Amino acid sequence: MKANIKVQPIILAAGKGSRMKSKTSKVLCKIANKPMIGHILEKTETLSRTYTLLQSLIVVGYKSEDIIKAFPAKNTSSYKYIEQKEQLGTGHAIKITTNLIDHDAIVVVLYGDVPLIESETICSVINAAADTGFGLLTVKIDNPSGYGRIIRSEKQIIKIVEQKDASPEEQNINEVNTGILAAKGADIIRWVDQLSNNNSQNEYYLTDIVALAVSEGYQISSVHPKDEHEVLGANDPKQLAALERAYQLAQAEKLIAKGAYIADPHRVDIRGKLTIGAEAHIDINTLFEGDVIVGDRVNIEPNCIIRNSTIGNDCQIKANSYIESATIGNSVSIGPFARIREDSVFGDNSKIGNFVETKKATLGKDTKVNHLSYIGDAKLGNKVNIGAGTITCNYDGKNKHQTLIEDEVFIGSNSALIAPIKIGKGATVAAGSTLTKEVKKSDLAVGRANQKNIQNWKKPKDR
Repeated sequence: MKANIKVQPIILAAGKGSRMKSKTSKVLCKIANKPMIGHILEKTETLSRTYTLLQSLIVVGYKSEDIIKAFPAKNTSSYKYIEQKEQLGTGHAIKITTNLIDHDAIVVVLYGDVPLIESETICSVINAAADTGFGLLTVKIDNPSGYGRIIRSEKQIIKIVEQKDASPEEQNINEVNTGILAAKGADIIRWVDQLSNNNSQNEYYLTDIVALAVSEGYQISSVHPKDEHEVLGANDPKQLAALERAYQLAQAEKLIAKGAYIADPHRVDIRGKLTIGAEAHIDINTLFEGDVIVGDRVNIEPNCIIRNSTIGNDCQIKANSYIESATIGNSVSIGPFARIREDSVFGDNSKIGNFVETKKATLGKDTKVNHLSYIGDAKLGNKVNIGAGTITCNYDGKNKHQTLIEDEVFIGSNSALIAPIKIGKGATVAAGSTLTKEVKKSDLAVGRANQKNIQNWKKPKDR
C-alpha cells in the first residue's frame, strides 16, 4: 500500500541567484503572484494524499530570514528550516540535513526554484525509488547546455557528469539530469557521507551518489515529466517570465479540457484557484486572482480583473470591469467599466452599468444601477432603479453610515442620498434631489433648490 510508504521531502533553497537581480532570495521571486518555493511547498503537501508524509526539510542560505518570514515554520510541523552557511554544493546541502533524515523513509529531493513540477511527477519518482531503491527524474532537451548529462551503459544509467566536467562526447548527450531524485533515507545518508569535492567546481555534487548507488548494485529507475517546463528553473528575469507564461498556458489548457471557452490561452492570467462552470467564455487579457468561482455559461469580456469572488450562472461581465471580494448572483450584468469592490452582494437579474462603483452594497433581485453612480454602505431591495449620477453619501469625514432603500424604489438621476437615510418601499426620489431625511412608503421626495429665472439677462462680454 502506497499509503504505508513514508516520504520525507528535502527542498533546496539556499542559492543566491545573483542573475535574478533581486535583493531577496531567488526562491521568493514569483510565478502567478506566488513565490516559487510556495508552489513547491503546495506540491509537497499534496503527497499526504498518497503517502505517509513526514516533515519536509528546507535548506536555506542567502537571505534565509526572508524565506522564513514569508513561510514561517514555528507554528507548523509540516517543515523545518536548516541553514547552509557555506554553499558548497547540492551534496553538502543534503549532508547538513542527515541528522534529521528518517532512515526508513523515501527521501525526495526538490528545488525551490523549479516551481512547475507536477505532483504526479513527484509521485512517479517516489514510486520508482520504492520499486528499485533509486528514482531519478531525467528529461531529453534540444539544448542540454548547462545540465548534467545522463551516462548510460546498455541503457542502464551508470552516472551523471556535470557540464563542466563532461568530455566533448558526453556534452553531445541530450538526456539530462533534473536534480530531482528519491531514495531511502539510510542510503542517502550513507552516500552523501562518501562524496568528494574533487571536481572543477570544488563542490560536493549530489549527482555523484548515482555512481555510488550503481557501485552497490542499485538499479537507477529513470522517469520523465509530461512536459519539459516541469523541470525548468529560473535563474534570471527572462527565465522567470518564460516560466510564468508556461504556467499560465498550462492553467488555461486545464480549464479548456474541462469545457471552458478561452479566446486566447496565451492572454489569460490565473494567480490563485479558479473554478469555471460549463460553457463559460473568457475573452482576452482577463486576470483572476485568489479564489474565484465562475458559474455556467458566464461570459467575461476583455480586460477584466476578478479577485476572490463568486459569480453565478448566466452572468455577463462586460469589458474593462473590476470585481473584488464580491458575491454575484445568477443572470447578473456588470459593466462595461464597472468597479465592484469588497463586500458587494448582487441578487439575481440585477444590473450594474458603465462607470458604476459599489462597496459594501447589497442589491436585491432585478435591481438596476445603470450609469455613473456610487453605491456604498447600502442595502437595496428588489426592483430598485437607481438613476444616473446617484451617490449614497456614506462618509461624514469620521464614520461610515448606511443607506437603506426598500423594494420598488425609483431614484431619479443626479441624486445625493446623505446617510444614514431610509427610502421606503415604492417611493420616488425626484431627479437632482439631495436628501437628508427618511422618505416614507410610496412618497415622492423632492429635494431641489427653488429655480429662479432672471429675464433679459445680459451675458458677460469679452474685454
